[in-house]
Amino acid sequence: QVQLVESGGGLVQVGGSLGLSCAASGSIFSISTMGWYRQAPGKQREWLAAITSGGNTNYADSVKGRFTISRDNAKNTVVLQMNSLKPEDTAVYYCNAAVTQLGDRFQRPYWGQGTQVTVSS
Repeated sequence: QVQLVESGGGLVQVGGSLGLSCAASGSIFSISTMGWYRQAPGKQREWLAAITSGGNTNYADSVKGRFTISRDNAKNTVVLQMNSLKPEDTAVYYCNAAVTQLGDRFQRPYWGQGTQVTVSS
């Protein structure tokens, strides 16, 4: 089995910064793309950012220039550094990883449990 555990959520003021971390563990052979999503109340889950194992990154327009995604392949972790936070960034944030387990031939998506980020004005 594979587990993704997020940490680092919380309450922050408008314009502040927050870093989220996600660690993958379990019977992992390899992880290709890792990413972050968020879901605000009453809204669909929104893709935010992704990073490949080679370090290539992509961002949604809503966070480009404010959020930075990075990863440590040796530790199977991915970090989302969020700056210049706005009230509309308030949501539950989820990490996602495309994992190939030991002994498996296929890559499968795994999700963390989510961490709440609240931006107060």
